[in-house]
Amino acid sequence: MKIFLETDRLILRQFTDADENNLFELDSDPEVVRFFPGIEVNREKIRTFIQAVYSYYEEYDGYGFWAVEEKSTHQFIGWFLFRPIKNASYFNPDISDPDDVELGYRFIQSSWGKGYATEGSKALIFKGFNELSVNCIMAGAVSENKASLKVMEKSGLKLQGLFFEQEIAKEVTIYSLKKHVYFENPV
Repeated sequence: MKIFLETDRLILRQFTDADENNLFELDSDPEVVRFFPGIEVNREKIRTFIQAVYSYYEEYDGYGFWAVEEKSTHQFIGWFLFRPIKNASYFNPDISDPDDVELGYRFIQSSWGKGYATEGSKALIFKGFNELSVNCIMAGAVSENKASLKVMEKSGLKLQGLFFEQEIAKEVTIYSLKKHVYFENPV
């Protein structure tokens, strides 16, 4: 297990095959996936997802999906993604550059409201701008998902705009942060 990043309360590490049950439980919670209508959760899809995650580790240095453990308990509580935005389903060259980086997250319900998503997001933003030569970080969420939008704001990202995502038939809010803006006023 390779650790990618640590914060005061979190460990972000590479996924392993042993995370199959963690991911299955996470995505089987209707509240966790309520903003993703039609998401189908089964063991085969989880295994396919884990294999896709491994391809990020092989292709990119510093980008991919990262399992999140609570440092004090070493319990799996969710994941972050930090990847080139050109890999996002909603990538649109009219609103972002293919070299921009997408930030995303998903957590188990028992970890909601503890500031973990903000803590991890801030650490990834710091790492992206200071170690990975990222120029712009973007994040998007279904506009109804007020908690996720609040995490983006607390993490220092700025509202960029809205668009309608055909695949899920919902409005999505996009936030972004440019490197030069971050260094002018770090969060």
